Amino acid sequence: MANPKINYFVDAGMAITFILVAATGIIKFPRLMRLVGVRQLPFGTISLIHNWSGIALAALVLLHLILHWKWIVSMTKTFFKKEGKCEKK
Repeated sequence: MANPKINYFVDAGMAITFILVAATGIIKFPRLMRLVGVRQLPFGTISLIHNWSGIALAALVLLHLILHWKWIVSMTKTFFKKEGKCEKK
């Protein structure tokens, strides 16, 4: 397993980029923004932030999977391992 500090920073980065993707994704709905009273937003900038934070999130998720690959393989083997046959009486 990877260094706990590396895991911490990767997971914190994933949380931050997820919040950015989610927030900008919601803001990109113009009708929703009009419902709450917001009329003018820099949608070009919001889309740019949304797109780049989405790319960063995908990269961090991939890094997270790479860092935990041995654990994923081990758990998959354990989960699908055939159990011993039941004894008949």
